[in-house]
Amino acid sequence: MADGTLKVGTITTSSGSGTITIGQSGETVTIPSGVTVSGAVSNTPAFFAYSTADQTINGSTQTKATLDTELFDTNNAFASSTFTIPSGQAGKYFFSYGGLIGNFVSGEWFEFFLYKNGSILNPSRSRSFISTSQSGVLTASVIIDLAVSDYIDFYVLHSSGSSKTLYGTAGLYFTHLSGYKLIGA
Repeated sequence: MADGTLKVGTITTSSGSGTITIGQSGETVTIPSGVTVSGAVSNTPAFFAYSTADQTINGSTQTKATLDTELFDTNNAFASSTFTIPSGQAGKYFFSYGGLIGNFVSGEWFEFFLYKNGSILNPSRSRSFISTSQSGVLTASVIIDLAVSDYIDFYVLHSSGSSKTLYGTAGLYFTHLSGYKLIGA
């Protein structure tokens, strides 16, 4: 068969259902830059949310981080500081989260973690111990298997008896939560 270009609007099997194969083992299928990929092979839903305002975190109290601004939200699945898995989008998800929390003294600690459906998601806990009087920055990531309607929240906890400030700064994304569905996993 001669090399050439095939230009079509839609490709279907002759029966209207079945398998269509593009390429074969050992070949590379190239999708040029600028092409929008949708459907099963797209990394959506995806979102990035952050806080633009400082938030007071009381001592020894698990507190949900207020994330008031979205950089993007492909499926409108992030609302009220919560990400909810949309219909038809169950699967493995990658989440990244973090922030800057301030004014600790030596020996105190703080941790960031995710809640899944209202309960602590243990593999997501990340703790930082303070060795001198300072503020602390912590970022973490986790991969989670999620079903439709599961929801994810970002929480903060610290050991101090006094309240601390979880900083939210527009443009710097100190306090943030982002995530996307993994493909091929």
